[in-house]
Amino acid sequence: MFNKLRPDQMVDSIYDIDYLKLAEHGIKGVIADLDNTLIPWDTDEISQDLLNWVDALKSAGLKLAILSNSFSLSRVENMSAKLDIFAASKAIKPRRGGFRNIAAHFGLSPNQMAVIGDQLFTDILGGNRAGMHTILVLPLSKAEFIGTKLMRLLERFFLSRLKIDRKKTGT
Repeated sequence: MFNKLRPDQMVDSIYDIDYLKLAEHGIKGVIADLDNTLIPWDTDEISQDLLNWVDALKSAGLKLAILSNSFSLSRVENMSAKLDIFAASKAIKPRRGGFRNIAAHFGLSPNQMAVIGDQLFTDILGGNRAGMHTILVLPLSKAEFIGTKLMRLLERFFLSRLKIDRKKTGT
C-alpha cells in the first residue's frame, strides 16, 4: 500500500514543476486537481501566474485537464472555461475512472500522463492506481473542507513514513 501512496515527485507548487523535463520523459498530458492545487479552496480567482503556467504547458505541447472531486459542476466548468482546458468534476478520486477517462479523451495511455495534486489519498493514490506519473504539491491554502482537514493528519503520518525528499525541480 505504501507504494501506491508514494508520489513520483514532491514540489512546493505547480510553478516548481519542470514541465519540459516531463515532456522529455514522454509525458504528453497533465491532470491537475483544482482546489488547493491550481487555486485556493476558498476562491474562484485565477492569478496571472496560473494563466501563464497553463499557456506555458500548452506551448510545450502538453494537454492539460482538471480532475476534481468537487460536486459544484458550475464551479469546475467555470474554471475550465477561464483556463480553456478540459475538466471533469465529481471524480470520486482515488477511483481510476476519472483519470482513465481524461487519458482516453486525450488519446493517451496512462504512462503518458502526469497527475498533479495536493492530497495523498485522492490525487496521488488515484494517479498511481491509474499508472500515471504523480506529483504532490503543498496545498495553496489552509482553508479546506473539514473532511480534508482530518485526512491531512493521516497524510502527515504516511508522508513521514515514506521518507520522501521534497525537490524543487526534476522528475
